Amino acid sequence: MLDIYKLGDEVLREECSDVTEFDDSLKMLAEAMIDTLEEADGVGLAGPQVGVSKKIFVVHIRGNEPIVFVNPQITATSMETGVYEEGCLSIPGVYHDVIRPVRVSIQAQDLKGKVFNIDADGPLARVIQHENDHLYGKLYIDHLDERERDKVVHQYEKKNRIRRHQKSRV
Repeated sequence: MLDIYKLGDEVLREECSDVTEFDDSLKMLAEAMIDTLEEADGVGLAGPQVGVSKKIFVVHIRGNEPIVFVNPQITATSMETGVYEEGCLSIPGVYHDVIRPVRVSIQAQDLKGKVFNIDADGPLARVIQHENDHLYGKLYIDHLDERERDKVVHQYEKKNRIRRHQKSRV
């Protein structure tokens, strides 16, 4: 399992570079990301969240096969938006409603460099947008107004202090 970087780690705020090598190391990274995602009980994981500033993310909606997106580009979003509670493996234990388009079209490459397109709605559309944001140094809390963002950060910091305190007592 790979380490998941948390709020405050600089790599989460960096814009990623394109993947240029479609080789065994990319395949191994994707497999490790999927394993990490499943172990963490998440639905999406982006390169920066595991310390890799490359344009790659994985999505695994339960009941479906995992999808690896390399060098993704969102090509269209719906005008219609929806509100849904989001969380993030990099901000564990804290959730907030986020407004996003309900449908999205994305073009990406697979692990061999072959281009594919997906038109998504529902949970898949939301996860694609959330993970794609990570590739540009953006977190879900950046979609909130300043007051709500500060509240989420405070909740995260409070929970994190409690976890550190509990670990130190063991």
